[in-house]
Formats: sequence, structure tokens, C-alpha cells
Amino acid sequence: MTRLELEHIIRAAASISGDDEIVIFGSQAILAQFPDAPPAMRRSIEADVFPRNKPERWDLVDGSIGEGSMFHDTFGYYAQGVEERTAVLPKGWQQRLIPICNANTRGATGLALEVHDLLVSKIIAGREKDVAFLREAANHGLADGHVVLRRLNESPAAPKIKEAARARIVRAFGLTPLLH
Repeated sequence: MTRLELEHIIRAAASISGDDEIVIFGSQAILAQFPDAPPAMRRSIEADVFPRNKPERWDLVDGSIGEGSMFHDTFGYYAQGVEERTAVLPKGWQQRLIPICNANTRGATGLALEVHDLLVSKIIAGREKDVAFLREAANHGLADGHVVLRRLNESPAAPKIKEAARARIVRAFGLTPLLH
């Protein structure tokens, strides 16, 4: 996905939901801070979104511009309407959202996860694609491993999940495990 495509999704989701603030979860939130993120981090053709002020309308967005919709068929990318509780996130994530608002969003604002919060949500999910995403962020210097570890500690994830996530973060960023 490109930043321009994400801006299109923000515009469409805002119009459909009647909410001018669209929260962006998932990998494509990276495009808020890093519009030219490495191609390996932009492979997804979906953006996970929900209307901030009308969160109950997530399913309206999903049904209108989600997978298999006319929007998807026409443009080759889509919005995955999600609920706010979809991702496990660190304390304070809402205060760190990164805005995207410009002529392409037609006044609507996309509010994307900040990179460290995004990486915590990905590594807690723990799928192979999420681990690869974390490694790409580390390899390209897009995040600070120490901040990711601090945010992981501030997440409500179960201790066993945190332990596995911590080990992946240490490996990806080449940190010394004894210091954490």
C-alpha cells in the first residue's frame, strides 16, 4: 500500500461512517510516520481502521470498503473495519496517535498508531509476518528497541506472551538481554 492509497481509505471510511476521525491499526499505520517505508513493510493491501467517535460503525466500513467489496475490486486495496479492542496496545497509545490530514483526505483525519505502539501490537500478535515486520523496522532504523521494550512492559499482554515478545525484540534490535 502507498501513503496515497491509505489517504484514500481514510477519506472513504470517514464518508461512510460519518466520522471525520479514523483510527488506523495494523501494519499500514507505518505510513503516517514513514510515508516511504521500505516496500517489505508496505506489502499489505488492507488498512485496519475504525471510526474514533463512532466506533460501532466499524462494521459499516468493513461491509462497504472491505475485502471483496466493489471498492476492493476497483482499487486493489481495502479497509478492514475492526473494533478498538482488536489490538493489544501499551498504556497511553491514544495520546501518541500520528495524524494524517491533507487535501487527499478531504478534511478527515487518519490517526495512526505511533511506530513503537504499532510494533508492540505486532509482536504481541506474534505471527511470522509480524516478527518479519519488527525485523524490518529494526533493520531500517525506524524504531528504538529500548522504547519498544518499555512499551511492551506497559501493555496488558499476559506474562508468557510478553516473555516471548521480549525475546523477539531483543533479537531483532540486537540488544543485550541482561539489561532489560
